[in-house]
Amino acid sequence: MTQTVLILGASGRFGHNMAEAFTAAGWIVRRFDRGTDDLTIAAKGADIIVAGWNPKYNEWSAQVPQLHAQIRKAALDNDATVILPGNVYVYGAAAPAPWNENTPHLACNPLGQIRKDMEQAYRREGVKTILLRAGDYIDTRASGNWFDQIIAKPLGKGRLSYPGDLSAPHAWAFLPDVARAAVMLAEKRHMLAQFEDIPFPGYTLSAQDMANVLTQTTGKTVSLRKMAWFPLRLAAPFMPIVKHLFEMRYLWSLPQSLDGSKFRRLLPGFVETPLDQALKAATAPILDN
Repeated sequence: MTQTVLILGASGRFGHNMAEAFTAAGWIVRRFDRGTDDLTIAAKGADIIVAGWNPKYNEWSAQVPQLHAQIRKAALDNDATVILPGNVYVYGAAAPAPWNENTPHLACNPLGQIRKDMEQAYRREGVKTILLRAGDYIDTRASGNWFDQIIAKPLGKGRLSYPGDLSAPHAWAFLPDVARAAVMLAEKRHMLAQFEDIPFPGYTLSAQDMANVLTQTTGKTVSLRKMAWFPLRLAAPFMPIVKHLFEMRYLWSLPQSLDGSKFRRLLPGFVETPLDQALKAATAPILDN
């Protein structure tokens, strides 16, 4: 039986990968256009709604609650399952790693609280939800995230620019893998609980680990340099988003990892892209420029 997915934010990094993965799996894919489409109409008959809308940090408080209220209503009205991209903001600095589905959500900073409230609303209102929680994304195209915009941007000069502790383990996820996993979970949604919080294991690696792998894949020595935060502080009065970058700065030095035990129970046959292949694909657009 043909199944239908509605992609919200199909032009963004998450939505784009999800659209490709669902198309490859034979689903009917509807791409929502916020400029012209009506969510009430677009969601009719959808089996899955991918919640790929992601406003800028400085717009979260104004937009995230109302955007997700619309998504929850559309899902409930159509008995659809929402695929919700989760992040690690909810844990805060005090929650001990490795983080799993039972780790308490201890974040008390504004962005972390917004995410906590949003996730709780899906659970509280009884929306069928697959929350696939991952670390920072690496993608196959330049999409303006930390990896391609900051960290790997100077790779052509043989170095990485890292915004935190060079030795601290950090949670990463290859976005095409996340999308493939989401499709597999969507196809077994009738076997899942009403609300599933599923940590995606991805890769746990420090900046030094990343430099070592990229040295191997590029055939050239890749050095490390700490990113200077001072220029961003100077730009803060003119760029509202900057204060939120500082708000989340702690994550770049906080040792972290996601426990994939639940993920592997649900998808025992999932094969993750090897790290060297993922980094090679993620850095190709950067090195080609």
